[in-house]
Amino acid sequence: MDFLKDIVKEIGDDFTKLAADIDETETYVDTGSYIFNSLVSGSIFGGVSGNKITAIAGESSTGKTFFSLAVVKNFLDSNPDGYCLYFDTEAAVNKSLLESRGIDLKRLVVVNVVTVEEFRSKALKAVDMYQKAPEEDRKPCMFVLDSLGMLSTEKEITDALNEKQVRDMTKSQLIKGAFRMLTLKLGQAKIPMIVTNHTYDVIGSYVPTKEMGGGSGLKYAASTIIHLSKKKEKDGTEVIGNLIKAKTAKSRLSKENQIVTVRLYYDERGLDRYYGLLELGELAGMWKNVAGRYEIDGKKVYAKAILKDPEVYFTEEVMQQLDAAAKKIFSYGTD
Repeated sequence: MDFLKDIVKEIGDDFTKLAADIDETETYVDTGSYIFNSLVSGSIFGGVSGNKITAIAGESSTGKTFFSLAVVKNFLDSNPDGYCLYFDTEAAVNKSLLESRGIDLKRLVVVNVVTVEEFRSKALKAVDMYQKAPEEDRKPCMFVLDSLGMLSTEKEITDALNEKQVRDMTKSQLIKGAFRMLTLKLGQAKIPMIVTNHTYDVIGSYVPTKEMGGGSGLKYAASTIIHLSKKKEKDGTEVIGNLIKAKTAKSRLSKENQIVTVRLYYDERGLDRYYGLLELGELAGMWKNVAGRYEIDGKKVYAKAILKDPEVYFTEEVMQQLDAAAKKIFSYGTD
């Protein structure tokens, strides 16, 4: 044992330690939706990992940017002294959009990046600066890359300027290299990162299958991969948001291939915190749905009325029961 301690002392650093001394406390970033928290962490009070990469993938216009901004807003609201670095590759984020989402503009930095090399350099530099800062200055920090699919490479740009119609076959290797360097550093710095990406249909597959673009780099680096699909939600003729179907394609914190539906508003409300809990409770046998009304405490109430005033129905006791149900349904080893 003394020999091992000597090795740790001689070749180690702040992140080298005996396995018995490893801190297994898992930290989470509350997404703002109880049911989505359940999907990605197995608990309604959890969320996306607090020191790992979470990938949000989907086809065009499935709400990936709005979804990410909703999580960012909740992160900043939950951490009054926290901040976010938003790597934007689509020029989709502007001041008016952020204001409409209720995001504090003074605590979010938008970093425009064009190439994989530029993103890698700026992200690594930001993490290194964060780690070297005095501990009292290292406030909660979050990274977002929106989106990986729109990143080019320096070679691709050079070829285009020289009018060469050649596909850059090194792009996937550059992406893999970038995440290979970032993944451990983000974990050490306890910085959560959300990466949005596009999906495409796999041609020739016997079963309809969707895959993320950009090679396998993000697929290996991400601890959680969520695939999104949506349908628009209307209030009369006005589109007020999306009902988004979210599926875990990969997860180290919860069961894979689980599906939930979350509600995303197009304004400062973002993700509906309570949407999906009625279905979770029904699945757990806590109440019944009879002709569109839920029987709760002997009363039959429409879902719309419950979600309009959720605190009345979702008491602390009910929330604890729902959390137990979420752990049983979404977590490993709890069947």
